Amino acid sequence: MSEGTNKLGSMVVSLATGPAPITTTIIPSRSEALFLKLMAERISTRMRGIALVSTFIQKPLESNTAKALMSEIMEMIENE
Repeated sequence: MSEGTNKLGSMVVSLATGPAPITTTIIPSRSEALFLKLMAERISTRMRGIALVSTFIQKPLESNTAKALMSEIMEMIENE
């Protein structure tokens, strides 16, 4: 996911094969680290596999924006 120009941003990978996902940061985030980790964990848990998530976000997200993004992304995953 990218805001503005298409750039590689922070990156997190999550593996969910057991009761709790295992998540690690590949490229650290200046902001929104929790949002990125939560998104990777939710996707990997839903898919029961590996999720590699990268985001380039220019400004800190407001809570309403983060909730809307998470809802849209999870809806896309569920419809897949």
